[in-house]
Amino acid sequence: MQDKDWIEVHETAFVTSMYRASNEGLSKDTYAKLWSNPKTYKWIEGFLEHVSEEEPYAHCLRNRYFYEFVKANNNIEVVINFGCGFSMYPFLLDDHLIHIEIDLPNIIEHKKAKVNDWTASGDLPKRNIHYISSDFSSRYEGELLRKIHSITNHKRSLIILEGVLFFLNMEQTKRLFRFFNAIQTKGDYIGSVSFQDSIRTTEVFERLVNFFQDKTEENREFICQTLPDSFYETISDYNLIEHQDYYSLSKAYAPNKITKKPKDVLNEHVYILRKIE
Repeated sequence: MQDKDWIEVHETAFVTSMYRASNEGLSKDTYAKLWSNPKTYKWIEGFLEHVSEEEPYAHCLRNRYFYEFVKANNNIEVVINFGCGFSMYPFLLDDHLIHIEIDLPNIIEHKKAKVNDWTASGDLPKRNIHYISSDFSSRYEGELLRKIHSITNHKRSLIILEGVLFFLNMEQTKRLFRFFNAIQTKGDYIGSVSFQDSIRTTEVFERLVNFFQDKTEENREFICQTLPDSFYETISDYNLIEHQDYYSLSKAYAPNKITKKPKDVLNEHVYILRKIE
């Protein structure tokens, strides 16, 4: 990352990686620390001070959930990570899986180069990974559809969508889910992460929005999208089969953990959809 007074949206991928590295026992991510750098620590310190100290724990829970979901559903053959950032799922999961990593060109270019270096040096195990650059605010459907279908060949897939919808508007979100329907077959899964509408009235969400507006890309305006449960309940051709949040995941994976500041929890919800068979 360059030395500047603000952070670009794509650079939040470094921050997320450091959150996951903060508790490897919980997140199960033993490779996230490879992305560490001094500037990331600086931004994390600012976030913890001005927004919420609970955020690293929340990200560890989310990573653990998808890790456990894939391991428990051994019929999944392809993991498609839309807005993959620097997540390390390919190296945490079984080596028979096919992974499709999709993000903005600068993220994909940097991630592919670093992963190739770390694989060559033995710091990462070899995995079957396909990298695709895409911008969800552009007209991406045709080319991306062809690329994905050439890889999946109707194999059972899980789409992971985390840390993305916050930055999209509703029309972009609906387009994305229509696209998911086009690339998936009956029985395939979507795992999506978003905030509920009710969080907008909380002080911690207000601090989150202010932090992004003050500290990222020279005060770029953010959409800060939230979604009601009904959005997922009414998606065509899919059933909502599972719904988790910070508290249910904490109970499952860290039952003895005491949340010191409940009002500082940015409670993201995780939804699992399955295409109707």
